[in-house]
Amino acid sequence: MQRLIWILWPSFVVAGVAEAVFFTLVDPQELYLFGEAVHYSRLATYSIGFFAFWAVCAASSAFTCFLQGTVASGKS
Repeated sequence: MQRLIWILWPSFVVAGVAEAVFFTLVDPQELYLFGEAVHYSRLATYSIGFFAFWAVCAASSAFTCFLQGTVASGKS
């Protein structure tokens, strides 16, 4: 449980910052995905963007925890 908190909490905070920076620079109504305009509401685009950023940040944190476990077990 503690490792899950180590992964999800920092990734949540960083995803919030990443979303704020990204959507400060990019208008959600002007986004294109695979050459097609995104036809979702602004709120839906913000939500999907946040969860996408959170997933990427959580994967990064999980990989860091995995590498720490590999290094710690390798020293024993």
